[in-house]
Amino acid sequence: MPSDTFVTKMTRNGQVTLPAAIRREANVEEGDILAVHLEGDRIVLIPKKLIDKSQAYFWSEAWQRAEQEAERDIAEGHAEVYETVDELIAALEQGPD
Repeated sequence: MPSDTFVTKMTRNGQVTLPAAIRREANVEEGDILAVHLEGDRIVLIPKKLIDKSQAYFWSEAWQRAEQEAERDIAEGHAEVYETVDELIAALEQGPD
């Protein structure tokens, strides 16, 4: 067994206590959601976060691609900053150069 392996016990109701060192390293806390699946003879736990349904669009593949494209545009200087809403509206009304 590797030196960073811990031993725990399953209770009558199928509950298992994760050792504190593992919880800290995995950054999991009481109430967190864990996905569980089998890999051969291993039980694998994967920490998950719930996303409010109204925010799920943000995590879609298409939205994330668009976010990455926007970040590239900003990094390459393809963005303008306006000090006020009035400046922004004036630039929009003026249209492209």
